[in-house]
Formats: sequence, structure tokens, C-alpha cells
Amino acid sequence: MYNYIKALHIIFIVTWFSGLFYMVRLFVYNAEAAEKPEPEKSILQAQYKIMIRRLWMGITWPSAILTLIFGPWVMGLYVMGTIPVWLWVKLCFVVGLYAYHFSLQAIYRQQMRGIFKWSSQRLRIWNEVATIFLVAIVMLVVVKQSMSWVWGLAGLFGFVIVLMSAIRIYKTIRTKK
Repeated sequence: MYNYIKALHIIFIVTWFSGLFYMVRLFVYNAEAAEKPEPEKSILQAQYKIMIRRLWMGITWPSAILTLIFGPWVMGLYVMGTIPVWLWVKLCFVVGLYAYHFSLQAIYRQQMRGIFKWSSQRLRIWNEVATIFLVAIVMLVVVKQSMSWVWGLAGLFGFVIVLMSAIRIYKTIRTKK
């Protein structure tokens, strides 16, 4: 039974992350469409609105809920006695991931009303937050107790620096075109 529940948990984590990654890309494109002249602006925004709603309500939210159902179920079947330290740390990252999800819900509501408070560049940076959570959570789950906390944090910090540098380089290349 444990392996089936774990498999379902992993499946919904994957679909949830897929939704999170693509959702912010759609937010970026929708924000950029808001800067286009008419009729291009209206046509693009109408299409993005449909795509955003379907992805958010049809895939991302259901996957987040099912992840939340199967996660504690897996944990209940896995943990016998006290909860290991690595799992507490992972749960902290998961709470952060749900906070990130709710921040996307706020952006979703704004964009559905035609309000664009976030620039496309800021959204591109915000898109990478999910990547940081993904790397941290997967490393914790796979490496568990054998990971050095110092090297783990240093590696995560280094990964963030590389990621932000890549965004800056991409922006430079994109603006030169």
C-alpha cells in the first residue's frame, strides 16, 4: 500500500510543479501582451486568460490539493515514532512552497481582472522560486540524513546565485535583440 500512495504523491507533485512552472510563464506572456498595441493586446490577453484559468483551476490547484492529501498519508505510513530532522526541514520547504502557490493565486486574481502589478522581468525572477523549492525538497528526500547541512545550504545558495545570474544574462541578451 505504501508504494502506491507514494507513487500517487510523486505523480501529483510532478503535475503541481509543472503547473507552477508553466503558470508563471503564462503570467509573463500575459503581462507582455498588456504592453502591445490593439487589437493584438486584446486577442492575446483573451487567449492567455483562457489558458491561465484552465491551467490554474484544472491542473495546478487540484494537484496541490492531492499532494497535500497524499503527502501526510505517505508520511504517516513512513514515519514510525519520531519524525527525522530532514523531514522537518523538508516540511518547512513545503510550507514555503504552498506560500509561493498562494502568492501565485494573488497574481492570478489580479491578471484575471486585467491588473498587472508585476513586470515581466519580476515575474521571470519569481518563476525561479519554484525551481529553488524543487531542488531543496528533492535533495532532502533523496539524500536524507547523509547530507551535510553546511554543504546543503552552501549548495542551495550557490544554485540561487547561478540561477539569478542566468536570469540577468538572459535579460541582457533579450534586450539586445
